[in-house]
Amino acid sequence: MYGKYKLRDLNISVRGLRIWSEFEDFYRYRRVLENSEIEKIISKDSEIIINPIEPVNLPKGITNYLFIDFEKPIVIEPDSTTEVFTTFPIEIGVFVCKDETLEDIDIFSFVKPKYALYGDPKGGKIARYWKTRFFGKIPQLDPLEMGVMKLRIYNLTNSWCEVSKAVFDVYGMKIYYNEKLVSSIAEMKIHSKKVAETNFIDEPLFKGMEKAVELYVARKIPIMSLKMTMEWGI
Repeated sequence: MYGKYKLRDLNISVRGLRIWSEFEDFYRYRRVLENSEIEKIISKDSEIIINPIEPVNLPKGITNYLFIDFEKPIVIEPDSTTEVFTTFPIEIGVFVCKDETLEDIDIFSFVKPKYALYGDPKGGKIARYWKTRFFGKIPQLDPLEMGVMKLRIYNLTNSWCEVSKAVFDVYGMKIYYNEKLVSSIAEMKIHSKKVAETNFIDEPLFKGMEKAVELYVARKIPIMSLKMTMEWGI
């Protein structure tokens, strides 16, 4: 389903989702998913891009943080690097495109969003909440619902450290996709048993994967920092 389309040719039906276009004086983009329905009038036939985006926009944008809570923690040996796989939820963005100019016209998801507080009530962060687990190899996932995250964990301390959660600033998230897989690569650098720094790496999991349009780039939102300091526990 992900990819580029001409608006006039748009006609997608998958798992209760329907996306199509109509023409009457103007082109109309239409989408129905469960109880959600949207219609947008587009002045001219244009290129449409549908791809996975940063999963913090539904039901409305209240945060730019993603809080991944692991079912079982992993203990990392001192002064070492460990590479694991985990998952993240997917939201799907629809963009109208002319030359290099993009505009998002729709965002939807097959996954119902949850939010939680990371940290204390005064200084903590509201974040998109996602419960998942660690994997030793790439898991088989539904690419319309979940993506694979390769996470490199650097324990920079001389102590054993337990990791039970990871929080990311998705302004820096880089997502790649193909027909079978959605992926992102991230790092966690542990500075103490309670503090770590996370960031994303701009590279695909496999060669030939398409880089997704970044919603914050399309909206031309100025980015101050691409890293997240986890200061309320790891």
